[in-house]
Amino acid sequence: MASILILLVLLHAYIGWRLIPALAFAPVLQWLLAALLVLMCLLMPLSLLARRIRTQPLSDRLAASGVLAMGLFSSLFVLTLLRDVLAVPVWVAAFWLSWPAWLAPASALAVLLLAVLATLWGYLNARRTARVVRVDVPIEGLPQALHGFSIAQLSDLHVGPTIKRGYVEAVVARTNALQADMVAITGDLVDGSVQHLAVHVAPLAALRSRHGTFFVTGNHEYYCGAQPWVDELRRLGLRVLMNEHVLLQHGDAALALAGVTDYGAHNFDATQRSDPQAAIADAPAHARVRVLLAHQPRSAGAAARSGFHLQLSGHTHGGQFLPWKWFVRLQQPFTAGLHRWQHMWVYTSRGTGYWGPPKRLGAPSEITHLRLVSA
Repeated sequence: MASILILLVLLHAYIGWRLIPALAFAPVLQWLLAALLVLMCLLMPLSLLARRIRTQPLSDRLAASGVLAMGLFSSLFVLTLLRDVLAVPVWVAAFWLSWPAWLAPASALAVLLLAVLATLWGYLNARRTARVVRVDVPIEGLPQALHGFSIAQLSDLHVGPTIKRGYVEAVVARTNALQADMVAITGDLVDGSVQHLAVHVAPLAALRSRHGTFFVTGNHEYYCGAQPWVDELRRLGLRVLMNEHVLLQHGDAALALAGVTDYGAHNFDATQRSDPQAAIADAPAHARVRVLLAHQPRSAGAAARSGFHLQLSGHTHGGQFLPWKWFVRLQQPFTAGLHRWQHMWVYTSRGTGYWGPPKRLGAPSEITHLRLVSA
């Protein structure tokens, strides 16, 4: 923890060092920026410690303030760094050209304005109810009865300090309007305990579809106590799939729907290691279409070897906001959308909520309406 605090102080100091002197033309801005940097440096660690405060709504308010500060800091830091990188060719060219004196203060002011605008715009994008994204998935040899079979996918809601019951109710209403054949929730539903968040997750019991609602765990469930949440979701009527499958009889065809625990579940409970092969074991041959719910896209390799036709995942948030969306591929094979992995399709949701800063730029939240169609 001490090393994180030191790093935070150094990064905030870097922003101040690079921007405050350049704002000498407006002393008020200098003081405001200095105060803002000190406040952000204090609020961000508090967001990590807020869970230890049992008093509500104080705990949630501190956490919300901290993640808002985190979002603004991210934009300030990235834009300040970009300003310095772009300054290098300016310094080189200065040997031959005379640059106007206003360039440095103007660029510093631009950093401030862009950071604030990006944070406000990202906040509005994050807080609006996720929109419906419609995707057709072509499946070779799809039985006629399954042509048009629809799945409403929710992922990464992250119910917690800033996402509450009202948002969940809006998502449920929009999902029910799709009249899907089934609903899939692909993990990272919560950021907190059953005790604190059960009332905010309760609206999921109102999800309606022909075959019901199915859930698989994400990494955040394990941070918050996976088994109590599995028990609570089952109490609400959701079917939790933990390395197992069910058969969905749809007309005269059957679909094998499997679900695995999170890719890293074994780090919290050795008995819950993610296993796509075990999830589909003993599935009858007449269930010719096999769909896997797996929180992380990187389950795709094992899923393809196990004979699945489609994997539904989340986890990445589509990167959530720039520039971090460009770094997702360092850990996951896909960032967002429909992609091919050998003979199998993988759809990666951008997420229905958000994690950390209420900020989405270039990666809008989504409720995904997928249809199986004949290839």
